[in-house]
Amino acid sequence: MSDLELGDAAPDFTLRDQFGQDVQLSSYRGQKAVAIFFYPFAFSNVCTGELTGIRDRLDEFLTFDTEVLAISCDPTYAVRSFADADGLNFPLLSDFWPHGAVATAYDAFDEERGCPRRSSYLVDKEGRLRWSVHNAMPEGRDLDEHLRELRALV
Repeated sequence: MSDLELGDAAPDFTLRDQFGQDVQLSSYRGQKAVAIFFYPFAFSNVCTGELTGIRDRLDEFLTFDTEVLAISCDPTYAVRSFADADGLNFPLLSDFWPHGAVATAYDAFDEERGCPRRSSYLVDKEGRLRWSVHNAMPEGRDLDEHLRELRALV
């Protein structure tokens, strides 16, 4: 476990998205807030429901000038198939290797299961952690709660 606290600088990372492109968290600094959603597994029922819910409400996140990043430990090929199958039109990032390194940096990695917990973070435009929540597995997220926190952030 790390010692992350609200107000701390968000741990920077560079991960590949479903198209094989590098996405670096710090590239949004000074431009956009970032909502980071860790999810356990592509194609699982709860994850599919969550991510299609984000897809369906993506415009609400974008209203707050926020980038949405979803991260799992699935390989890039799996997240690409998942995105294509469900029309997920926001970056799905692979934390495959070193396995779970970014999830670990965010206190979101479940060592026993070898996957991220359902954890969410809001990073402000200055790159600081402003809000976080860890949901039990297989419990899903409350997107209304996430959007309320974004409203408060901007």
